[in-house]
Amino acid sequence: MSEIPEKVAKLAESVRSNGGRAMLVGGCVRDEIMGIRPKDWDVEVYGVKPLKLREIIDTFGLVNVVGEAFAVYKIGDDLDVSIPRRERKVSDGHRGFVVEGDPGMSFHEACSRRDFTINAILKDAITGEIVDPFDGSGDIGRGLLKMVSRETFGEDSLRVLRAAQFAARFEFKLDAETAEVCKSIDVTDLPKERIWGELEKLLLRAARPSIGIRLLYDLGVVRQLFPELESLVGVPQEPDWHPEGDVDVHTMMVVDEARKLIDGLDRPRQVAVMLGALCHDLGKPPTTEFIDGRTRSRGHDEAGVEPTLTFLDRLGVHTLDGFDVRDQIVQLVRYHLKPGEYYKSKNPVGDGAFRRLARKVEPDLLYRVAKADSLGRNPEWLPKEKWFDSAAQEWFIEKVKALDVERKAPDPILMGRHLIGLGMTPSPRFREILDKVYQLQLDGVVTTLDQAVERARSMIGG
Repeated sequence: MSEIPEKVAKLAESVRSNGGRAMLVGGCVRDEIMGIRPKDWDVEVYGVKPLKLREIIDTFGLVNVVGEAFAVYKIGDDLDVSIPRRERKVSDGHRGFVVEGDPGMSFHEACSRRDFTINAILKDAITGEIVDPFDGSGDIGRGLLKMVSRETFGEDSLRVLRAAQFAARFEFKLDAETAEVCKSIDVTDLPKERIWGELEKLLLRAARPSIGIRLLYDLGVVRQLFPELESLVGVPQEPDWHPEGDVDVHTMMVVDEARKLIDGLDRPRQVAVMLGALCHDLGKPPTTEFIDGRTRSRGHDEAGVEPTLTFLDRLGVHTLDGFDVRDQIVQLVRYHLKPGEYYKSKNPVGDGAFRRLARKVEPDLLYRVAKADSLGRNPEWLPKEKWFDSAAQEWFIEKVKALDVERKAPDPILMGRHLIGLGMTPSPRFREILDKVYQLQLDGVVTTLDQAVERARSMIGG
């Protein structure tokens, strides 16, 4: 048995001393069987009444009570403790359940309320005994995602999105009967935060997010929730530049390429890159035309802004950890062609263009989305000598690194206090001079404070 955290072991011993059993359950058991080190731990306590369990829990110090009526507690960031519970569907919607805790519940009944067999496995935290009433271990070995109960699975519509999330993360096949049930479920009752919660896990935790997104198409979720993505299906692209096929196929490939490029970024920027990749061609459906024998999508970068905003509204994505993810995604869509355009420009692109671009979007994130866009055109059947590369994007990132604008444009050298020192008072002219000097700075004409002050002085005198 792999090592468990000290607080889990302590909890299990306290439970045993009070006549109960502490059983690891859900993702931590599943992950261990799959050879993945668990990050979070879920413990169900059997044979201990709620009041006694609360006494045990209180010995751990500060505890967050999630659902005391049925005894669910959070200890720190990585341990959830609960008693087994029954869930009765009493009304429509994702939240339409009455939940009742029962420490005397059997293992079989407790596991029967879970979504998939791979999550319906218990493990004694002390002895290591495995309790697996629905052969979840076997389904893990078979790479199969299968519902526990046809009768209860559809009571929670979130499970359809979880199916796609797990299928993508573990690259499991969805059981045919489970898929049939998923297709019959209306998911429009789900609140946007729950939808985004599952989609975020799919995008950030799966090595190939396209597996899960494609399943969302197949199960009817995209049709119900994301018409912006649905509109990509069947939109043609110029074969010389997109041998992989239509915009939908391309987008799936781009998302997978983007996933390879986000390790090392903080979470908000990972989200920005992945959603930027997913949304980058939303402007192609309204702009695609057949002109002079070629398929063109002129202006699709700018046309993609509006559907991207609508899509983000459906997910409730705005600011994460103080970072304006929403704006960054929109700018990634708007400017995703810029690295290639700068690289191919017949006239040399000045340093000022890169610095000005950095005022609108983080060039490092733009590099990643643009690179994914370029590489997301190489289907397996295409001979490698014909594969598209990322030369333009590599040139772009080296340029922005040399200019030190990977994250943002340079801060202005000239500040308001400097103009006050020259005898000016705040006015429209005040801002005008600051802006003009800053533009000179972006162009590399002004590089020091002395130069900036001298330019300002000449403008005041003029």
